[in-house]
Amino acid sequence: MGPASDDAELLAAAAARRTDALRLLHQRHAPWLRVRLARRCADPDMVDDAIQDTFVAVWRDAHRYRAAEGEAAAWIWTIAIRRLISALRRTGTAPSVTSFDDAHLVTESAEDAVLVGVEHGDLGTAIARLSPELRAAIQATVLDGLTVREAARLLGVPEGTVKTRVMRAKARLRGYLA
Repeated sequence: MGPASDDAELLAAAAARRTDALRLLHQRHAPWLRVRLARRCADPDMVDDAIQDTFVAVWRDAHRYRAAEGEAAAWIWTIAIRRLISALRRTGTAPSVTSFDDAHLVTESAEDAVLVGVEHGDLGTAIARLSPELRAAIQATVLDGLTVREAARLLGVPEGTVKTRVMRAKARLRGYLA
């Protein structure tokens, strides 16, 4: 086990309580997790807490990971986004986020593109075809599991707008995937 080991091997080693495996997983995944979570929450302390909670959960639950059921990066991402959502729900307030007026300044990272493909296959391609507003609404409510109210606060739009965007996004996705 070492830097050349794949994620599944590192998770197996972490399940066997090898701290060096967890350290390698953290070095490999924490940077892209920070970027992806920061796009959903502008509070860096909340993002850091979510990342720390993620790797505590990875350490505690590494024995639950099954390579046959999916990529390790997708498994870790699922833990991370759930930790962030839980933190957002606990605070009851929406942190400041980048407005859609500034959305053109943000470019998709290579990690985001790969993970969308890994997590969603053909759906990832269809989601990429959506407009930024529709993609953000579907990502917040369906992929990240936020309620309509939470998504509205996060996106800075009324709840009715989130519902409409999700409805339109689902209709377009049905068309793209047909």
